[in-house]
Amino acid sequence: MKSPIVLVLTLSLALAGCSSIRDSRLNPFNWFGRSQQAEAVTLAPEGGYGTSASDRRVLVEQVTSLEIRRTPEGAIISAAGVPPTQGWWDAELVAENGGNPIGGTLTYSFVVAEPVPGTAVASRVLTPVSREVTAGAFLSNIALDGVRRVVVTGALNSRTISR
Repeated sequence: MKSPIVLVLTLSLALAGCSSIRDSRLNPFNWFGRSQQAEAVTLAPEGGYGTSASDRRVLVEQVTSLEIRRTPEGAIISAAGVPPTQGWWDAELVAENGGNPIGGTLTYSFVVAEPVPGTAVASRVLTPVSREVTAGAFLSNIALDGVRRVVVTGALNSRTISR
């Protein structure tokens, strides 16, 4: 019965003694040394990444649906559109006016990239459902402040949703 008590007391004294070797190499917390303030390193070019002047995306032909789903952090705007043929890609909702609402209305352009001309996929039409592309954007609760209406614009139409 005495041996477990002796073992516990011995371990307690040994652990208490570890505090005296705080700067010792025996302390595993010191094996890599102290952290130091380092200069931030980035791979971004000086002046940052600019917007591409060669963005050749165009407005989707027709916006077919628009939804806003609330999240605890804000909202997700989701839009579907139908281009004229198969193979359109790189769909995105691009905020107009720098993403700032004007008169409570936040406007997005629904843009897509054209398939390579002359390819089989670029000439396929099939059904509108098979050509449908979807794009989304996230808005934080702060960005939603003052927004009463969201408009998504395509080439032939636009869709609006209000709260």
